[in-house]
Amino acid sequence: MMPGRISPDQAPFLERCFLFDAVETSYRIGSIEGRLPTWLRGSYYVNGPARFRRGDVEYRHWLDGDGMVYALRFGDGVVDFTSRFVRTMKLVDEDAAGRPLYRTFGTAFPGDRLRRGLMLAAVNNISVYPFAGTLLAFGEQTLPVALDPVTLETVGEYDFHGRLNDVSPFAAHPKFDPLNGHMVNFGMAYGSNPSLTVYEFDPDGHLLQRHRYPVAIAHSIHDFGLTRTRVVFFLNPLVIDMKRFLSGASLIDSFVWRPEISGRILVAPRVGGREEPFSIDAGAGCCLHQINCFESNGELVVDLLEMDAPIYPQYQPIPDVYASAPLGRPVRYRIDLDTRAILDRTTLDYDRTPDFPSVDGRLSGYPYDEFWMLGISAAGTPGRKFFDQLVHASWRRQEPVAVYQLGPGEYFGGEPVVVSNPSTGDDAMVIVEHLNGMTGEAAFALYDAFAISRGPVARLPLRHCIHPGFHASFVRR
Repeated sequence: MMPGRISPDQAPFLERCFLFDAVETSYRIGSIEGRLPTWLRGSYYVNGPARFRRGDVEYRHWLDGDGMVYALRFGDGVVDFTSRFVRTMKLVDEDAAGRPLYRTFGTAFPGDRLRRGLMLAAVNNISVYPFAGTLLAFGEQTLPVALDPVTLETVGEYDFHGRLNDVSPFAAHPKFDPLNGHMVNFGMAYGSNPSLTVYEFDPDGHLLQRHRYPVAIAHSIHDFGLTRTRVVFFLNPLVIDMKRFLSGASLIDSFVWRPEISGRILVAPRVGGREEPFSIDAGAGCCLHQINCFESNGELVVDLLEMDAPIYPQYQPIPDVYASAPLGRPVRYRIDLDTRAILDRTTLDYDRTPDFPSVDGRLSGYPYDEFWMLGISAAGTPGRKFFDQLVHASWRRQEPVAVYQLGPGEYFGGEPVVVSNPSTGDDAMVIVEHLNGMTGEAAFALYDAFAISRGPVARLPLRHCIHPGFHASFVRR
């Protein structure tokens, strides 16, 4: 065993969830275990990194792998599965060369390349959403890639009818207004004059508005919140040293954790508003993902997962991930929009490194109560580990309502997508990846969203293992 590596018995067989060759395939799932809801019709998609070695280079970081999208299509009691790589310029060039060419998020090597000499080559491995009649795979700081919604074949970069280009800063976390179908996203521009650009698009992908908000420091920002009239950012005290990056360091080695400057919540008008942006001190925590936010009675409610330290360093080295994972918790801030002051800060009693929060998409940006997320039961103890808890939480009860715990060597992957019954609205399913590190088997599992402690109501076993994904979505048929 290499010095400094974590013993495999501290997270049994986790390498079987990462270190294997991904399979591009399509087939009908033949042996569904349990019963699918009769109302479940549509397509589920999840995106994530799925290749951690090229030639003689072993990637160090979870974010390094080329993007692969998995799809489930539900209908008439049958489920079809498809998996396919997102064929970015990086993937095509490196396939042709038979070796790695481009620097990745966590891996730098002699002679590696940057896109236009300034940015990482896009891998589009973070999220995937149906939009404007196509399926878009998103990555950090790059245009999304359009995929065929059925075959998942790559169509090409999606530039929103020519209004954006390959140097437009564009994040991997778009939000969708459930009332009008608009997509809102942001991009962070780094350098000597860092700024946030906010974009809003109509349902056909046409750019409606864009606005730039200067910020003082090159904050690392992955996610944001959206309400009827505002956008909300958590300005992390995790900053990027661009000089270090441009001198040859990987991006992860260019991050600087500066808790002394304090995190801040930045509130800005949704593009086109006249209100001036403002920010509020939010302490020394770090936020990768927001849960939801909304406006009510003159208040802005901001819900997020607040970590004690940055999570990105925990994504390496593959497969010894989360070796010293920081604790975290769901936090709710209530902000008075007139005085621009925090009225209240509520913390839920769950600190197991929670991540990948999910709400009913019909309530995104609007008042809600319940949400779902993943957690790590061994958080706070040394040794590699991974997500093995599915959590249902409630702000009204101010507690986790239920936790489903997997057995040793079993793990969850991907954001737990919530799909509600369109007829009644009072029952819903949660879809999530199940990975078995002991056997190398994989499945997708469906839980009753309001009774997850009972275990899966249905399992969809796959013919091969799949890599743990990041963000997922569902579109109704």
